[in-house]
Amino acid sequence: MASTFGVYLRLGFDHLLDLRGYDHILFLAVLCAAYSLARWRELLILVTAFTVGHSLSLAAATLGLVRIGSGLVEFLIPVTIVATAVTNLAGLSRRGRGTGRWSAPRVRYGLALVFGVVHGLGFATFLRLALGGERSIWLPLLSFNIGLELAQIVAAAGVLATGLVATRIPGVGERLWTVALSAAAGSVAFVMAAGRFPP
Repeated sequence: MASTFGVYLRLGFDHLLDLRGYDHILFLAVLCAAYSLARWRELLILVTAFTVGHSLSLAAATLGLVRIGSGLVEFLIPVTIVATAVTNLAGLSRRGRGTGRWSAPRVRYGLALVFGVVHGLGFATFLRLALGGERSIWLPLLSFNIGLELAQIVAAAGVLATGLVATRIPGVGERLWTVALSAAAGSVAFVMAAGRFPP
């Protein structure tokens, strides 16, 4: 049991941080782009909403309760990145950072929850392939999800730390950091989505 838990824990951790599938990291980066270290509590709630969404869909899809084509899911994942980037940029006003109506907590939490559902479907595609001949999927499902969460914390902490350093550079500031990271991530994701557009 312990070995099974460890194997799938590591699998979940490595899957999220695997640079070959950088779309999930890109989403976390753009999700964190509108937040500074001082607002970590708000970000924690946002990430929790994302976690709830992808935990539910990961479980439902892995158990076979939901079936959506992998091609559609792979297209929708970069769409969530573009949408989050647009939300970040729309939330900025002339007076400051994160004061627009798109920065309303309920709006952002709701979007994170929905986008989490999409990403969970993507995780489930990978997990179903990895399960192979496992007799029970409950322990692998739990440990894989915990591994994802640990990796998510590492990724979010990395983005916040990078933002902290970047905003200390003269002339950068938090607003420019949000704009630059959101625009860069959104542009990459737009190209990714265009290349994955379902036939």
